[in-house]
Amino acid sequence: MTPPKIAPLYEDVTFHGPLSEERAARLIRSLMPLDHAHVLDLGCGWAEFLLRTLEAAPTATGTGVDRNAVDIAQAQANADARGLADRVDLVVADVGEWRPDRQADAVIVNGASQVWGGDPLQHTANALTEARKLLKPGGRFLLGEGFWQREPTEAHLAAMPVPRDQYGSLADLVDLAHNHGYRLLAAEQASLDEWDVFENGHGRAWERWLRDNPDSEHAADIRAKADRQRGWRLRGWRETMGLAYLTLQAP
Repeated sequence: MTPPKIAPLYEDVTFHGPLSEERAARLIRSLMPLDHAHVLDLGCGWAEFLLRTLEAAPTATGTGVDRNAVDIAQAQANADARGLADRVDLVVADVGEWRPDRQADAVIVNGASQVWGGDPLQHTANALTEARKLLKPGGRFLLGEGFWQREPTEAHLAAMPVPRDQYGSLADLVDLAHNHGYRLLAAEQASLDEWDVFENGHGRAWERWLRDNPDSEHAADIRAKADRQRGWRLRGWRETMGLAYLTLQAP
C-alpha cells in the first residue's frame, strides 16, 4: 500500500518547534553578531528560523539540512520569495551522513538532536560533540533540547515513548554542555502556550487528512496514530517534559 500524504506541519505552525515570534527574535539576537558569518541549521524542517536569522544578519549566509524533502522544498520556495536564495543552501540529506564544506560561525540544532541517530540516551551528548566539530573556535551553538520540567511519574512514563534517563533537569542539561567545553550565554524554555500551539498543529494535520480521506484504506491507521500522539501529549509529556533553548559558546 502507498503511504498516505499527511498535510505538512508548516501549514499550521510557523516554526519547526514550540517557539513564539517573540522568543524566536530573542534567540536570533543571542547568536549575534553574525556579520559575514555562516550559519548552519541541522534538522531545520522548512528552515523558518534560519531564514529569519539571515534576514536579521544581511551579510550572513546559511545552510539548512533536513531529510524531509517536502519541508526543504517549502524552505526553498520561502527563500526564493523573500530574496534569500543567493545566501542560503537548503539540502535534503541525513545529517549523520552529510558533510559540510566549511566550519560555521553558528550552529542551530532546535529540537533535533536525534538527527545523528544512535541511542536516544546519547542524543544530547552526541549533538554537543558533533556541533563542536562543525563550529569555528568561539562560535555559537543554539541547542533546543528536552529536559524534565518536573519529575515524571510512572504513569507519565507509561504514557509516552520517552525513557526516564533520556533527560535530566535544566541544570543537568547546562552542566552537560559545560562538560563538553561550552560556556552558557543564555538559557530559557518553551512556555506551555508555545507547546500547545505546536502540538495543536500536529493534531490539525492528522485531522485534516482524516476529514479529506474518510474512505481511505489508511484511515484506521492514521486515526490510531493521531490518537496515540494525543495520548502521549496529554497523559505523558504536557507540563512534564520541557524544551530548553540554550545559547552556548564553543571554546
